[in-house]
Amino acid sequence: MPSDKNVRISKSPLSALAKDMIEKRASPQENPEAAEKAAFVDSLKERTLRRTIDNMNGSIVVDRFCVEEKVHFKKNVFETLTQLLTEEGKFISRVDREKIVNEVTDEITGYGPIDPFLHDEEVMEIMVNGPKQIYVEKRGKMIKTGTTFRNDDHVRQTIEKIISPLGRRLDDSSPLVDARLPDGSRVNAIIPPLAINGPTVTIRKFSADPYTIEDFIAFGTLTTEMSVFLKACVESRINIVVSGGTSSGKTTTLNVLSSFIPEDERIVTIEDAAELQLWQEHVVRLESRPPNIEGKGRISIRDLVINCLRMRPDRIVVGEVRGGEALDMLQAMNTGHDGSITTGHANSPRDILFRIETMVMMAGMDLPIKAIREQIATAINLIVHQERFKDGSRRITNITEVTGMEGDTVTLQDIFVFEQKGVDEKKRVMGRHVPTGIVPKFIEKIETAGVYLPHQIFRNT
Repeated sequence: MPSDKNVRISKSPLSALAKDMIEKRASPQENPEAAEKAAFVDSLKERTLRRTIDNMNGSIVVDRFCVEEKVHFKKNVFETLTQLLTEEGKFISRVDREKIVNEVTDEITGYGPIDPFLHDEEVMEIMVNGPKQIYVEKRGKMIKTGTTFRNDDHVRQTIEKIISPLGRRLDDSSPLVDARLPDGSRVNAIIPPLAINGPTVTIRKFSADPYTIEDFIAFGTLTTEMSVFLKACVESRINIVVSGGTSSGKTTTLNVLSSFIPEDERIVTIEDAAELQLWQEHVVRLESRPPNIEGKGRISIRDLVINCLRMRPDRIVVGEVRGGEALDMLQAMNTGHDGSITTGHANSPRDILFRIETMVMMAGMDLPIKAIREQIATAINLIVHQERFKDGSRRITNITEVTGMEGDTVTLQDIFVFEQKGVDEKKRVMGRHVPTGIVPKFIEKIETAGVYLPHQIFRNT
């Protein structure tokens, strides 16, 4: 859509007046009254914020504010603003008054300008590119909001609110950090000099109510037959790797698969920032730790994987393998910890095997390629590959079995695939999930575990 400055105005007696109005609306600098009003509203908001904080006793902790407390606090902010206006003998419109009250409330009880987006269920991702640019992903589309921070320091203050309760830090010696919000949403922040545009924050939101397999079927992520198959695989302790690109939904799929683990088993989860939402009772959650200000005390994912083997786990769930921990994960899968699940970045089921090879080499062990591939072929039984399409939809495109080795090559066979047929008039992806007609070789393991799996789900009808 063209901007106001590019609107063509036909020649008429009113064209000059219309053009002048458009120019004034598009350029506040040329409208002294509007600029003065905006400056006064900003100043009033700052003073309201300072006086409200001065009136509060004790420290401000975001987690402490429940919905009822926020409503009560909002009334206090309104009274503070009214008092300031009375003292100065000023008047502002109802819209400006509500805007100041909401922004001050969000600043103190929440996370500032981005707080409304955190409570918007349609927003899946929030991207802050410096103080003056905030984008959100809504219904699969990237949207630029009109919301801004005051300056770089304002963004830094918001980041501190997020990471302080977690014991994380962000400064010149450690200019990037991974963290999480109380609801489990994933947060990444990076500051100058690494971020040229200013402090940059990316928040991947997670649903307050974790998605279930029924939700996946309703979204078209997979079919009922695929869900029955995956449930049987998890219950019969098949080792699974979930692969996919960035923002393809790997962690959400991992969470859904983990929900199939029987409640009487001991589960140990290992993550960089704890995000998984498991409903089982017997769950031990481990989280890696970055180095301290002296560069010491770092606990990596690999350290946690090695340690968890001494914790008598029935299942090991690793949020994502990125390095040498891949070797320890394969060893665990091959030494009695069947049913382990993890995720990894890759563009296809074949690519995730190549990536795991590379990550095993990062462990520092001088292993021949064939030995690594044999470890992979015997440890991993199933690859669940997921993709995010241009229309914003996320689908499992391949459920692929690792069948073994032929020479020096790990062999794969697809059990289910997504066949894309094109796009419709609204640019939505069209296609369907179909079974390939192949029955997996580990079907005997599923049946031995006492899990019934109807063979007709593998038939392409």
